[in-house]
Amino acid sequence: MAEKIAIMETVLRDAHQCLVATRMRTEDMLPIAAELDDIGYWSLETWGGATFDATLRYLNENPWERLRQLRAAMPRTRFQMLLRGQNIVGYRNYPDDVVQAFVAHAAANGIDVFRIFDAMNDVRNMKTAIEAALATGKLVEGTVCYTISPVHSADYFLRVAEKLAEMGVQIICLKDMAGMLAPYAAYEIVGKLKSRIGLPLHLHSHCTAGLAQMSYMMAIEAGVDIIDTAISPFSQGSSQPATEQMVAALQGTPHDTGLDLAKLARIAEYFYAVRGNYAEFESPVNNQIKTDILTSQVPGGMLSNLIAQLRQQKAEHQLEAVLAEMPHVRKDLGYPPLVTPTSQIVGSQAALNVVTGKRYAVVSVETQKYVMGHYGEAPGPLSDEMKAKVLRNRQPITCRPADLLEPGLEQARKDSESLARNDEDVLTYALFPDIAKEYFLARD
Repeated sequence: MAEKIAIMETVLRDAHQCLVATRMRTEDMLPIAAELDDIGYWSLETWGGATFDATLRYLNENPWERLRQLRAAMPRTRFQMLLRGQNIVGYRNYPDDVVQAFVAHAAANGIDVFRIFDAMNDVRNMKTAIEAALATGKLVEGTVCYTISPVHSADYFLRVAEKLAEMGVQIICLKDMAGMLAPYAAYEIVGKLKSRIGLPLHLHSHCTAGLAQMSYMMAIEAGVDIIDTAISPFSQGSSQPATEQMVAALQGTPHDTGLDLAKLARIAEYFYAVRGNYAEFESPVNNQIKTDILTSQVPGGMLSNLIAQLRQQKAEHQLEAVLAEMPHVRKDLGYPPLVTPTSQIVGSQAALNVVTGKRYAVVSVETQKYVMGHYGEAPGPLSDEMKAKVLRNRQPITCRPADLLEPGLEQARKDSESLARNDEDVLTYALFPDIAKEYFLARD
């Protein structure tokens, strides 16, 4: 059983991604950096996920520059990032050379821990990223995405974790991106993972269904080592349990985190003021306990962005219908865990089904690619209707999807020659050519 529980703080990445659509600016992070650095967190999540895309697309900021500024301001604390395996920080598979270069540059600019996952739990899609991250000498968390379906079980998650351990990762992460992990399920899965795999176990969850705090406590009893929390102003709802809450709950026990509540209170005071700057991105849905997440399975970060997208289309009133359609689409696609990019694929297809009023009258390009096997192997069988509609007479691929991709770095270098100032600009362009071009032109 784990003794002292370690904490990863998510306020600079996942917490604001979940609650204010990833809009927190670097200028709101830097003034509190010294205090964050002084806490003694196991790690601080500062990068990755949707932050790379959002800083460029919405904030006109350079994500690499954000990382460097934060690193300079917080020299003592481990920096952690979320990396989507072969999708890196984007929404499709990228060539191996782009993955390798990105990981090397992320490590060089200050990332100490790479949490690497694949939306399908297809370890083939994590292999290149894991090997690249291990080659930098940094810590690698091999990640198992948690979900509930007829094809997922404690033994299924254990099998994925065992494959990751064989690949040489130093930590296993159980990633409950939609907040569906119930307390007794947490106890069972954590117990199995800890009894079979001799690696530290890191648990990530969300409060969307109101279960995370109880699940954390049960996971701690079962031997989990590290938990993800968010400082209180950016906690709860579709974000993580509050850091202070978990620290207080464990005080004076064998699991005491050793963190100082008075110091955390000062950080909370700062972020209460900061949250007010992002009121336009707030949605009541993100601050409610919604047990219907157990049906729709929409992860926190996607929920705030889905609401923002529907709001843009003047279709926010159709949110409930889209959420109700998602489980049907997910079943048709073989029950993928809903996390980027599969959450977007299922969400977009559900929205198309609702808006057109007819299921699969329009099938998105991403859904077609998914059915063709370009995102990896689905956990369960696909519906015959879906296959007939998409495949016609074509055969889906069976190889690792990235094996079909040509190297992409030199082409990106060539295409961005007149705009890119350095290798990081080239990588930004390789990931998001259109957004990068717009950003570079505005910058120049």
